[in-house]
Amino acid sequence: MLLAQAPEGLPEITSGTDLAAVLTPVLGRLTWPDGEAGIADDDVVVIASKIVAKSEGRLMAAASREEAIDAESVREVARRDREDGPPLRIVQTHHGLVLAAAGVDTSNVPPGMVLLLPKDPDASARAIRRGLHARLGARPAVLITDTVGRPWRRGVADIAIGAAGIEVLADLRGQHDAQGVPLQATIIAQADEIAAAADLVRGKTGGRPVAVVRGLSVTRTEDGPGAQAAIRPPEEDMFRTGT
Repeated sequence: MLLAQAPEGLPEITSGTDLAAVLTPVLGRLTWPDGEAGIADDDVVVIASKIVAKSEGRLMAAASREEAIDAESVREVARRDREDGPPLRIVQTHHGLVLAAAGVDTSNVPPGMVLLLPKDPDASARAIRRGLHARLGARPAVLITDTVGRPWRRGVADIAIGAAGIEVLADLRGQHDAQGVPLQATIIAQADEIAAAADLVRGKTGGRPVAVVRGLSVTRTEDGPGAQAAIRPPEEDMFRTGT
């Protein structure tokens, strides 16, 4: 049975906050329908990138949001001018992510400041996982997520931009469907699906940036390539230019 909950009680996160330390009592108080408490090895702890970025001091003064986007971008993929504001810019960040405005965030930050994405979300996920293991004994997987738009689809959804302890892709090629037909191209973006499900539990306005998902049958791993494995390489990208 799939279970997910987003605990309350996380303190305000500022630069230098040890996320594993402040998460430990919050996660330790979790209770589950079967009477178990805390977290277990098979759980997935899903953390919004905003609090990771704040803890890492990624809150920056910026003369303009456009300057911050320029600084975080390695190339511009697409641009659409708008009469009522700055252009909509789809860019590739130094992480390899392709998303609007380089993930630069101005919501819930002081005036004149912008919040950048974590510098290395996979490294951040690994560090948080190690910290939770040291304090709680369990070794849950950790995902760091951000909200993005999606080609061909309206609306936004969360994806995994950092991962530790879990394979972000589930490669089903070579297996057979219910009719015995071999699967030839099926690779499930399981970390992104977990990220989106966790965001439904956390919500966007409830002040609960962390969720724990339990009961998933997903491929576990020690720290490997992390969420970088989900970034499509240039030779496979049919829409690289955005046109």
